[in-house]
Amino acid sequence: MTRVILATLLVVLALSAGIGQAARPQEPSAPAEPSAPAAKPNTPPSQDSTLGKMLVATESLQDPRFAQTVIYMLRHDATGAFGIVVNRPIATVPFTRVLESLGRGHEGASGEIRVHYGGPVEPGRGFVLHTGEWMADDSRLVHGDIAVSSDPTVLEALARGGGPRRALFAAGYAGWGAGQVESEIERGFWIVVAADETLIFDDDAAAKWERATQRRSLTL
Repeated sequence: MTRVILATLLVVLALSAGIGQAARPQEPSAPAEPSAPAAKPNTPPSQDSTLGKMLVATESLQDPRFAQTVIYMLRHDATGAFGIVVNRPIATVPFTRVLESLGRGHEGASGEIRVHYGGPVEPGRGFVLHTGEWMADDSRLVHGDIAVSSDPTVLEALARGGGPRRALFAAGYAGWGAGQVESEIERGFWIVVAADETLIFDDDAAAKWERATQRRSLTL
């Protein structure tokens, strides 16, 4: 939704998420930077793919960028992996300010939107996870009824009482190079669990990690 988000939100991101802090020993290597999800064709996942599932940080993962995070995976193939953290809200902002920052008119806009820390890569880039009954021009179904978009029309519609039933707005993303996420799972930094609409969009972000951790039955 353009590469620029409110400068104040970027400051909050840096302060709240510890962006730029060095990783501690025995922690995952720095994230890679894969292509944006909307630019990647929606191909069927392989058997070992985490696409459409959730990565849940284990207690072994102490990196402040990822500790106790729940990440909804938008892509995972031979070239790498890509996901959005869904349990770290950082600010609540009036829709009018968001639309102004995007150069969009805000007549008829009302209410607020919660902004989440989506990950440490490109914190100035925004994404909207949303339910698939409503689709913007660049919306892409990830899995089941969950879609992702970087189109400002999603926010415009939400601001005026329309748009998808459920939505989550995130700044930044988490990315891994080829084979990196598989290595981190093998090293015990993540578990892989089933995702669903309730867990992705639940307003009780503080409870998501514990609830997701309880779904340990599904692993790679």
